[in-house]
Amino acid sequence: MVDRHAPLRSSRWFGTDDLNGLIHRGWTRAQGFSARVFDGRPVIGIVNTWSEVANCNAHLRDLAGAVKRGVWRAGGFPLELPAMSLSEPLMKPTTMLYRNLLAMEAEESIRANPFDAVVLLAGCDKTTPALLMAAASADIPAIVLTGGPMLRGRRGREDLAGASAIWDASDRRRADDYSDERWAELESCVARSAGHCGVMGTASTMAILAESLGMTLPGAAAIPAVDSRRGALAEETGERIVQMASLSGPRPSEILTAAAFRNAVTVLNAVSGSTNAVIHLLALAGRAGVPLALDDFDAISRTTPWIVDVRPAGRHQMEELFYAGGVPAVLKELSPLLELEALTITGRPLGAEIAAAHVLDPEVIRTLVQPLAPEGGLAVLRGNLAPNGAVIKQAAMDPALRRHVGPAVVFRDKKDLMARIDDPELDVGPDSVLVQLMSGPVGGPGMPEWGQLPIPAKLWQAGVRDMVRISDARMSGTAYGACVLHVAPESAVGGPLALVRDGDLIELDVDARGLTLRVDDAELEARRAAWEPPSPRFTRGYGRLYVDHVRQADTGADLDFLAGGPGADWDPYQPTSH
Repeated sequence: MVDRHAPLRSSRWFGTDDLNGLIHRGWTRAQGFSARVFDGRPVIGIVNTWSEVANCNAHLRDLAGAVKRGVWRAGGFPLELPAMSLSEPLMKPTTMLYRNLLAMEAEESIRANPFDAVVLLAGCDKTTPALLMAAASADIPAIVLTGGPMLRGRRGREDLAGASAIWDASDRRRADDYSDERWAELESCVARSAGHCGVMGTASTMAILAESLGMTLPGAAAIPAVDSRRGALAEETGERIVQMASLSGPRPSEILTAAAFRNAVTVLNAVSGSTNAVIHLLALAGRAGVPLALDDFDAISRTTPWIVDVRPAGRHQMEELFYAGGVPAVLKELSPLLELEALTITGRPLGAEIAAAHVLDPEVIRTLVQPLAPEGGLAVLRGNLAPNGAVIKQAAMDPALRRHVGPAVVFRDKKDLMARIDDPELDVGPDSVLVQLMSGPVGGPGMPEWGQLPIPAKLWQAGVRDMVRISDARMSGTAYGACVLHVAPESAVGGPLALVRDGDLIELDVDARGLTLRVDDAELEARRAAWEPPSPRFTRGYGRLYVDHVRQADTGADLDFLAGGPGADWDPYQPTSH
């Protein structure tokens, strides 16, 4: 039970009349603060992932200023600190390798400093889940403030769906169906402002899920990054976090409950969100100590209609979702499927927060009785090729491939794929199943977004636009196609995917949720006995820590020693005994 009348946590730093108190106050005043800021007001940490190497987050410095205005006005003392900025476009091999590192950094920064509550500024794909994971582990009052979607890409009168437009252009260019001039023009207009991708990619999905979990102010997810209303929301966030600090809550442990996670999974399916969100929600649930499994995603998908018409599965972009009423309108439409008593950071239940919401554009947000599809966007597959599960975005694939049997074309790793995929002599046809190994948490390393294996150029030229592709990798939320992802266990640790050979028949049955390698058990056992693990990817540093302790995709790919629920193993302000 949280003591709502306990002294502020920051008083242990700033409220003592001793040597430590003098040092803490004196060195803080070196920045020009007056003694009045130490009058017992709440200290608010603003954890900022602003960076010039992450365009999604390039405007967070301005949002931090707006948060500070709200904090000062509400009687708090804001202190901003930087956190690792994860740039999906620039970081190699993948930002997923560093999601857990940011989560660790933010958690320890929150715990080690004199904060009574925190605002967490996020934007690009992995920053939102990482900061949510940190909040769950540190468990002091916290609000997530995402940066919002960028302006939609435009070429003349043509809408460009951000990174989704890039995947299409790349395939067409490889098949000599896209001019150099048009390629250069695309570069200049596909991303027109700060903010995250404007389609239902991972960043948009995680912003929506942060709001659905109750960890943001209502309406926060969809406001465009450059809209003045996002600055106003940031100021309101600053005001609310001071109130939460004064009340010692609600804390993440009171918000991130089993009901909240069921709501989030429902929303994920209703918006046809990124498959990456499956991994992030599993990791976050592990941090919160809430049971959540892959089968929960599939069970909820079967009973949740897809109702939000946003690319890449749909037609519109996040801007249109905002104008249609935003996430509150989506939640209102989904009310019969949600647990409306779930608590939010406002201190009120979800149902109260969405009571006045309504849909402004029924073409963007459909009704439950007239959905885009009767099931959610995701499906979980199992079989002898994925005994611990795999994921497919069924809303973004060619329906003709839902039931498919074809011969495997195996690539040892990403390098092998890129070397051979467009070779005219490659033995591949429209019915082939492309398989890529060494792309999971350990094998990637970090489980890169390599799961949207490119269509071989000769097949693209022949009119093939989708084919079954299987890997232990992830796929960008902005991507599309019949891509089976997150196969667990992964090939690098000896999962069945490592045993696939060219020509093996693979059966995909989305309706039956099956993924089967049609090779008899005796042959598979012989292959398993001959399999040898790959050489270690890292021998030192964070990379070594990561590969030694990362869990598999079906449990969220967090580090094994970080799951299990909130709470510090030690009090950073309690002197150690000698």
